[in-house]
Amino acid sequence: MKALELKVPPVVLVILIAGIMLLLSPLFPQVHFQPLPNWIIAIIAALGVIIPLIGVISFKRAATTPDPRDPTKTNSLVTTGIYRYTRNPMYLGFALLLLAWGLYLANMATLFGLPAYMFYMNQFQIKPEERALAEKFGRDYTQYHQKTKRWL
Repeated sequence: MKALELKVPPVVLVILIAGIMLLLSPLFPQVHFQPLPNWIIAIIAALGVIIPLIGVISFKRAATTPDPRDPTKTNSLVTTGIYRYTRNPMYLGFALLLLAWGLYLANMATLFGLPAYMFYMNQFQIKPEERALAEKFGRDYTQYHQKTKRWL
């Protein structure tokens, strides 16, 4: 399973899962539900865009890379701003986008995308990142890891 670690860029994974969700919707017409008002879905989607942008801006201000493919290239540990509340605002935002997409499709079968995304990200992206950051930043990262949640 280590072969999958840090291989699929998160944005590519989101696009792939969103596509699968779209394909599943017509295959399971019996599990459609009453759609939420579009304004609620739009708020969730907007948060799904804004939260990652705040994370990227925080990384840029700290002069470190937001590129998730090689966490060893990180040169500073960002623990302020949005990173006080979640260690992974970019991934959290992508999860919100998938949630909004599933709600828009209004089909229970499509909502599988959210836990599938979170499982993959935890196993093959976040845990390897955490190992690399713990190795690179030692006690500072360990303390941050203990006080700040992975997602929320």
